[in-house]
Amino acid sequence: MCYNVVMYKLDDEFLAQLGLGAMPEEQKQAFLQHIYSELEIRVGEKLTDGMSDEQLDEFGQFVDKNETAVRAWFGKNLPNYKEDPEFKTLLDKLGPNVAEIDALSEFGATKWLQLNRPDYPKVVAETLETLKKEIVANKSQILQG
Repeated sequence: MCYNVVMYKLDDEFLAQLGLGAMPEEQKQAFLQHIYSELEIRVGEKLTDGMSDEQLDEFGQFVDKNETAVRAWFGKNLPNYKEDPEFKTLLDKLGPNVAEIDALSEFGATKWLQLNRPDYPKVVAETLETLKKEIVANKSQILQG
């Protein structure tokens, strides 16, 4: 799942900013996916640190796409989610073929984090900065493959 860590664009421009613009095209996508995965893992670890078991279980319902639990959470916390401009934007981004539970899980996870971990954007930004420093420090090795 997402923790919606890509509030930042991970693309060719991102790689160029890190001095990796010369990376062979066939390696760029795989490396960007690796960065995304690593960022997601690290953010997840930081966000879950200090959460209660109840909070972990509740958030886990979004990760697991437990439709009954997700719909119950929306009924209690965001009953008018379909009118939310952010939800509409997400649906546009995900496209017409997205399963409703996928959209609900992603949107619910984001809203849950906003309610329960308001420091979430800061955690993502700090974690990304740390990761960027590690990448720059290892730039020559990365470019060598």
